[in-house]
This record gives sequence, structure tokens and C-alpha cells, in this order.
Amino acid sequence: MLRNPAVAGQFYPASKKQLICEIEKHIDREASKEKILGVVSPHAGYMCSGETAALTLSKVEIPDNIIILGPNHIGAGARFSIMAHGAWKTPMDNVNINENLAKIILSKTGLIKEEEEAQIYEHSIEVQLPIIQYLRNDFEFVPIVVSYGDIEQYQEIGYAIAGAIEDFKKEVLIIASSDMTHYESAETAKTKDNLAIESILKLNEVELFSRVHKHGISMCGCGSACIMLTACKKLGAKDAELVKYTNSGEVTGDFDQVVGYAGILIK
Repeated sequence: MLRNPAVAGQFYPASKKQLICEIEKHIDREASKEKILGVVSPHAGYMCSGETAALTLSKVEIPDNIIILGPNHIGAGARFSIMAHGAWKTPMDNVNINENLAKIILSKTGLIKEEEEAQIYEHSIEVQLPIIQYLRNDFEFVPIVVSYGDIEQYQEIGYAIAGAIEDFKKEVLIIASSDMTHYESAETAKTKDNLAIESILKLNEVELFSRVHKHGISMCGCGSACIMLTACKKLGAKDAELVKYTNSGEVTGDFDQVVGYAGILIK
């Protein structure tokens, strides 16, 4: 199956030429690139979150294979959904799914279901692809859409992904696509988001899950981040770096109702 873009022309330009120009506004060409295990990257429209996403991914030595975990905003399909065959189309080009890696992940846990319904209109994974394509055009990926679960389920999926990567025997980058606090004042958003970011920097998925629920932090990719952290720790992660934190008000001028964006590297 070829999955067509759902938000081209809305979250980012539908024209390849215009899309490249938009990405080039935000890429850090001077960034020193590192081998990274995991990334937290935002997924709003490029106007608001593109700089944070691009600056963060600019620092990554992009490998041949990537797993992108994104939250389920539309509520369709299985709670944990993987698309294991085909390709995703973007204005830049098609990106093939690594069917072998997807198959290994599916063999490691019964929580993830192979299906397409949750993937077709979901933007959280899609918006990551053009920026990655700009940085490297010859990668394959596995898309996993994550809905609500408990921390034990997120950890099970994280361990399954880590085990799959170990069996796959090739370098794989895990991206957790997530925006932070939604539609609160910039001051409140920063206070709440700092609690979540602090947990991520400590590589503590249990604390992240607990704080998000205890403090009502509307971080849409909490599950994706918990899974990514679990997998990265199993694969040897020891450190994390906050690349950038910002909010939509810095673009729109409305600081009463913002969405927060964080770019974080897991090393």
C-alpha cells in the first residue's frame, strides 16, 4: 500500500520546492552530528514547531532505519498500530517501510496490531518524514501509532522494540513524535512541561507517565516517549540533551493559549 499525505498543504507545504525552502529556514547546517538512540520531536505545523524539530534532527547522524512512534489523534484503529508493508508518500519522495523490522517487532509483542486504519489520516508521524528526507533521502522506517495505555503496556512495547532492534542487528533511530502542553498560558505550559522534560532527561519513563497524569500535562505523545525511553535504556542509553523548548506563542503572539514544543536527544 502507498499511504498518501494527509496534511500536506496544511502542516507543511505540498509543493516540493516550497517544502525544501521551508525546511531550509530551520535546519542547522553547522550542527555536529552524533549517533543517537532516540529523539523527542514535535509534530505541529512547521510554522510553529518546524524549527524545534529541524534543529533537533540536524544534530542526528540519521541511520538507514528509523522507527517513528506517534500518538493517535483521530481515535481510529487499534490502540497500538503498526503499518508493516508498503510506503509513505511525501512531496519529497516515497519512504519505504522496512518490512523485515516491522515483522520482527510484531513477533515480540501481542499488543501491537498490524493494520492501516490508525495510520491513514494521522499526522504525528507524517510531519517528521520531510525533515528527515531533507537530511537523508535513503532511509526506511517503521510507523507505530500509539494510543492510551498504562505504563506496563508502554514498557512491554519498549522492550519488544529493543529486542527487535537487537535481532535486526543494524542501527535504528527511535523517534517519539510529541507536542507538549496544549492550549494553556505560556507560563503554565512551561511549568508543566519542565516537569515532563526533567523526567525525560533523567531517562525515567515511570516518572514521566506519573507526572503527566498527576499534573494534567496534555503531552500528546507521552506514550510514545515512554516507549522510546524504555527501548533506548534497554539498548544502553545513558544520557539525554534538551536541544530546544519553545511554544506557539513565539510565532503567533498569543501567549494565553499556547502549545509547547520540545526537542530532546537520547544518547
